[in-house]
Amino acid sequence: MKILYISPRYEGGIGGHAKRVAEKLREHGHDVKLMQISHIPIKKLKNPSFTIFGIIKSILDREKYDAVHAWNIPSAFVMKYVNADKKILSVHGMYSEQVDVLHSTSIGNIARRAELKAFDISDKLTTDSKSVQKNYKEKFNVNFIYLPAPLDVQTFKGISQIEKKKNQVIYIGRDSYEKGIDILKNIELKINGKIIYCTNLSWKKTMIILKSSTLLIVPSRMESIPQVIKEAFYLKIPVIATNVGGIPEIIENKKNGILIPPENPSKMIEAINDLLTNPLLIDKLTKNAFDFINENFTWDVLIDKYLELYEN
Repeated sequence: MKILYISPRYEGGIGGHAKRVAEKLREHGHDVKLMQISHIPIKKLKNPSFTIFGIIKSILDREKYDAVHAWNIPSAFVMKYVNADKKILSVHGMYSEQVDVLHSTSIGNIARRAELKAFDISDKLTTDSKSVQKNYKEKFNVNFIYLPAPLDVQTFKGISQIEKKKNQVIYIGRDSYEKGIDILKNIELKINGKIIYCTNLSWKKTMIILKSSTLLIVPSRMESIPQVIKEAFYLKIPVIATNVGGIPEIIENKKNGILIPPENPSKMIEAINDLLTNPLLIDKLTKNAFDFINENFTWDVLIDKYLELYEN
C-alpha cells in the first residue's frame, strides 16, 4: 500500500512514534512517505502556520495514496486535502482538555470545535489509551480504535552496558506546564539524590542517561501513555509517575511501578526518597515491568493490529 504520514515533526513523542511505525510498515512491504511541513517557530503561530503550510503542500501534491494518516488534530486539517482512499487520525490524550489547561477555556472551546471537525474528516480514529477512548465515547459519542504504541526493542541493541549513577533521578520530556517539570524543580533540594533533566537530547543519548539512572520520575499534570515509561520498563529502571490519564493502564501501583497523586510535592518527595533506599522493591518493580512490556507492547505482539488498520 501507498501511505502518507502527516505529523508536525518526526522525532520525540508523537512524531518519533509515527516515524517508528513507518519504518516497521516498510519492513512489511508498504510504501510509507513522511510529509515534511515547515512552521513558524513562535508558540502561538506554530500550529496555525503548520496547518496552513501543510494544506498548501497537500493541494499541490498530485500523488494518490491508499491511506493517509494524521498523527494529531492539526494534522487532520492537512489530511483533508490529500487524495487518499482512507483517512486515519490518531490522538494522544484529550486535545481540547489539554488546550484548556495550557491556554484558556475560551481557546479550549475553539479547540473543541476543531476537534469535532477533525473527527468528521477521518474514516478511522485511533488512540493509544483506553481512558482516552472511553472519555471521547462518553463526551462526544465518538468511537476510537484502541491501538497501543509498541516498543521497538531492537532499537535498544545499540545501548551498551552503562555504569550506574547512585541515586540519580531522571526526568524525560518537554519543559512545559502539563508535564509538571516545575513541581519537580521546586522540590529538587529535598530529594536525596541528583535530578537530571533530559528535555532536548537525542533519543540515544537520553536512553543512555536513563539506563545509568536509579529511577525515572514522571510528574505530569495530564498525559496519555508516555512512551518513556515503556522504555524505562524495558531497561529495568523503576518508575514513579502521577496517577493521571492513561498512566494507570500500564502501571499497577507497587507491582511494576509507583503511582502518586498529581500536583502533590510531599507525596513525590516521599516516593522518590523511599524508593532510592529500597533495593528489594526496585528489583521487584523492574522485574515485573520488564515482563509486562515484553508480554504486551512489543512489535511481535502488536504488528498485526497495525497491518489490519491499513489493510482492512
